[in-house]
Amino acid sequence: MAGRINDDDVKAVRDAVPIDAVVSEYLQLRNAGGGNLKGLCPFHDEKSPSFQVSPSKGLFHCFGCQEGGDTIAFVMKIDHLSFSETVERLAATAGITLRYEEGGYNPTHQRGERIRLVEAHKIAAQFYIEQLENGSEAETGRKFLAERGFDQAAAQHFSVGYSPQGWDHLTRFLRGKGFSDKELILSGLAQDGRRGPIDRFRGRLMWPIRDISGDVVGFGARKLYESDNGPKYLNTPETGIYKKSQMLYGIDLAKKEIAKTSRAVVVEGYTDVMACHLAGVTIAIATCGTAFGGDHIKILRRLLMDNATAEVIFTFDGDAAGQKAALRAFEDDQKFAAETSIAITPGGMDPCELRLAEGDDAVQKLVETRTPLFEFAIRHSVLRHNLETPAGRAAALDEAAPIVAGIKNIAIQHESAVQLAGILGILDTQFVVKRVAQLARWARDRGGRGPATPSRAPQSYERQGAHQTPAGPALNLRSPTHRTERELLKLALQHPDLVSPAFDAYGVDEFTAPPYAAVRQTIAEAGGAEQGTQDSPDYLARVRDVAPNDTVRAMVTELAVEAIHARTVDETYAGTQLVQVRLRAVDRRIGDVQGTLARLGPNAEPEHHTAVANELWVLQQYAQSLRNQGAAAL
Repeated sequence: MAGRINDDDVKAVRDAVPIDAVVSEYLQLRNAGGGNLKGLCPFHDEKSPSFQVSPSKGLFHCFGCQEGGDTIAFVMKIDHLSFSETVERLAATAGITLRYEEGGYNPTHQRGERIRLVEAHKIAAQFYIEQLENGSEAETGRKFLAERGFDQAAAQHFSVGYSPQGWDHLTRFLRGKGFSDKELILSGLAQDGRRGPIDRFRGRLMWPIRDISGDVVGFGARKLYESDNGPKYLNTPETGIYKKSQMLYGIDLAKKEIAKTSRAVVVEGYTDVMACHLAGVTIAIATCGTAFGGDHIKILRRLLMDNATAEVIFTFDGDAAGQKAALRAFEDDQKFAAETSIAITPGGMDPCELRLAEGDDAVQKLVETRTPLFEFAIRHSVLRHNLETPAGRAAALDEAAPIVAGIKNIAIQHESAVQLAGILGILDTQFVVKRVAQLARWARDRGGRGPATPSRAPQSYERQGAHQTPAGPALNLRSPTHRTERELLKLALQHPDLVSPAFDAYGVDEFTAPPYAAVRQTIAEAGGAEQGTQDSPDYLARVRDVAPNDTVRAMVTELAVEAIHARTVDETYAGTQLVQVRLRAVDRRIGDVQGTLARLGPNAEPEHHTAVANELWVLQQYAQSLRNQGAAAL
């Protein structure tokens, strides 16, 4: 086949480029013993490294997904290249000139598409650099950089360039280098105009975006002129070599230090990366026109090796948008084995502005004074609620406890649960600690997927479907009846051994406040208070799990953490509450029966009248026994 690469040259390329050097461009490798190296496989997600490299044999193999081969096979798979494209790329790295059988030396028209697009970007990057350094028109760009604290040396270090304002300066230049109009369009460097391809980037400051191996695959372009009607930042469109969700600006410069220190700093823009690196924080990277996401995490995990001491630090402005971005980052926290932290820039300044205002030391201090991201998320969730009310504290606990339960370090998780109790003002610290531990076990049992029960909108205390809470007066804490019902429910949740088994015989209708009736029903569906005497650690969790909606769940939590209004909580106090709730329920029933007798009148059927009268007598005797004997009459 015309253009086939000479076999001896292929062997020369394979021998000239050490496999460990190539693989190390994409992931961190560590000693695996026996002369081998290991790392996290880049071809499938894994928690522990099963990917091994043998430098002496020039081979790699993953014991997890069974991928394996030599240097050429690795590059082909990870960069989605053809065989010839891979050999050409590695040959260029090794300085080997390839011979093509039946086709002479390295004919341009036979080179792979990816190689051509990468080469076009390499040439374009140099073109832009020369424009910034020497072009009179680029004075605006040089001034922009200088105003942000970047001199010529800084621009050269990051290969910053400038795209002329004309329609086709780069297009004509690349045509002169042998690139076709089709290649220019495919590369994203040009776009269709009325008379053919025109430059995509015009009159902008240009940052080359490199993949992890160091190839330029795209550009980020910053608007400089008011006459430019385009967006502030314009990026390369999706192409065969540029996928923005897989790009991290600065990764080529930061990867070795990230692997060495097991730390990475994620900032929000190109100038922020420059500022951090120049300030000595050489582990800074940024996304390219998109939010930090799953593909970015995969890149960092391969470099961090899922080391338990590894850390990813996010920097965000302190405004509402920055807080929202931080919480969005926290949603991905469980995808890292590394700890995640947040560094809030003072006064809403980004790292670039901070360096300009306060110097390099301020940027370093910003990173060093970071806060664990879970702490930020906990405080943000708590501040959304009114902690002055029991209901507000219960709702805050409901929202914050799962966050604490998600903390990977068990010791930190426990300490944070204690701190959460303090933040909420809940005196029973152990209740919060146990709740967090239960949620953590639940998440582990379900593979980290969270609750099995679908959440419901907290609209009312009523159950969906057949189970409805009984009608009754509105909740009124000044009512002696409601206060007693509340105390009894607190006892049933906090000290079930003091009210069992009597409590489980109480009907839902003995609780007049609908919220309390709903809690009583929930306890029953969880197996009753007696379950709490047999399986104490999981009892409250089970009651909350079967709650019909978030409002009832919050009420359960509130009653479970609220202090009981007694100096001594014992069987005597519990018995008093049991008697009071039952006695009031009996008295209400006596009133109902007396009303029935009055309505029957003298003309009622004798049997019916006798039955109602007998019920009234039994109720009155029971009420008297409760008054005289207390809990013994239950």
